[in-house]
Amino acid sequence: MRANLDKQPTDVAAMFDHVAKRYDITNDVLALGQTRAWRKAVVSSVDPKPGQVILDLAAGTGTSSEPFARAGAFVVPTDFSLGMLRVGRQRQPALPFVAGDGMALPFSDASFDAATISFGLRNLEDRHVGLRELRRVVKPGGRLVVCEFSQPTFAPFRTVYIEYLMKALPAVARAVASNPEAYVYLAESIRAWPDQAELAADMQSAGWSRVAWRNLSGGIVALHRGFAD
Repeated sequence: MRANLDKQPTDVAAMFDHVAKRYDITNDVLALGQTRAWRKAVVSSVDPKPGQVILDLAAGTGTSSEPFARAGAFVVPTDFSLGMLRVGRQRQPALPFVAGDGMALPFSDASFDAATISFGLRNLEDRHVGLRELRRVVKPGGRLVVCEFSQPTFAPFRTVYIEYLMKALPAVARAVASNPEAYVYLAESIRAWPDQAELAADMQSAGWSRVAWRNLSGGIVALHRGFAD
């Protein structure tokens, strides 16, 4: 079964609504336990400081937001999935969850010292619009950190990885996920996603400067960072 990559945002949000309760544990299984290491790399790259205001876009249930709050920053977990937000509010009532579309963020210009989005940029209907919106809401001198699936750098491993995405991942999802179709969509969206250099160019076109990236897990995931100079 092929996922429909032309789904409108409301359709994608509905898929995430359905998987919200088991989303975090399912991701850990499908990523072979790597999600915690990736999350730690994001926090290190954002480098949160007490008193800073940080936007965590595509925050889901808020698991990615917790470390920023622990560092003393005021973090605003934002997501377009109401189901994710409901679960997040139940689990972490102290966090100020906000419902918001990444292509039309409900925040004023220059509201945040930093912004981050992990595994959510793919789910925007137009990533270029989303990157410009993130640039709009970040203060001059602030930073953006994007953590997203990318292209493994070692060709033989890349072949194995694609096979896992298209065959093993949907099969595992059928066993552990409440809505396997969401993970078929996930596999298709990862395969269609641009590589590290192309995403860096997209960020530069959206107004981010000093854009750089580093690969995690052999390029399965890439961490991109840019500044609002």
